[in-house]
Amino acid sequence: MAGLRAHEGLPDWMDARHSTRAYAPREVPLPLLQNLLVQARRAPSGANLQPGHFYAVQGEMRQRLTTALETAWAAGAQESEDYPYFPRPLPLSLRRRQVAAAQALYSALAVAREDRAGRDRQFARNFRFFDAPVAMVITIDRSMGSGCYMDLGMAIYGLMLAAQAQGLATCAIGALASYPELIRRTLALPDSQAVVCGLALGYAQADAPVNRTRTERSPLADFFTVLG
Repeated sequence: MAGLRAHEGLPDWMDARHSTRAYAPREVPLPLLQNLLVQARRAPSGANLQPGHFYAVQGEMRQRLTTALETAWAAGAQESEDYPYFPRPLPLSLRRRQVAAAQALYSALAVAREDRAGRDRQFARNFRFFDAPVAMVITIDRSMGSGCYMDLGMAIYGLMLAAQAQGLATCAIGALASYPELIRRTLALPDSQAVVCGLALGYAQADAPVNRTRTERSPLADFFTVLG
């Protein structure tokens, strides 16, 4: 399978990429997935350590994982996360972004703010990887430093862009980071592997209302400054 040509359509892929939460029942060939991961691993990393591991979970093992996650979440079970995902406490300025993202999602689904059951049903779909044909669990060795999380993040984004270039869609799933022990136990992963996130990958269901969700990005002036 031919590799992706440098710079071909890159701005379009970046603009088109968004979190996709409904997928068509169309399988992703393993050679294609492998090619995407090879492309993603071209991301830079300090000292070329190339941190992180991508597990594609399928078949009976995927069903066991999904069932365990849904059961734990429905029961209100809590675990200590392997790393802090959000600031604690979350500043009000960032809380506004979080609320706006939730409003964009539930507005696309026509789920009212007071419809707690509807919101819970949608959130539970995180643990089914949104029924995408490819369900991935992404980990990093605990011995890696904080900077390696940045390097792994670049590889994850590289995977997303490589998928977009091939007509595929993705959604990173931070909710999986809430149940690291359950995931390690169910997948028989070594304790040395910290659970970073999940990832759904497949062909988008074009007519799904949830896939119309879009979130705003900060204006340039908020995060770019010229000094000197």
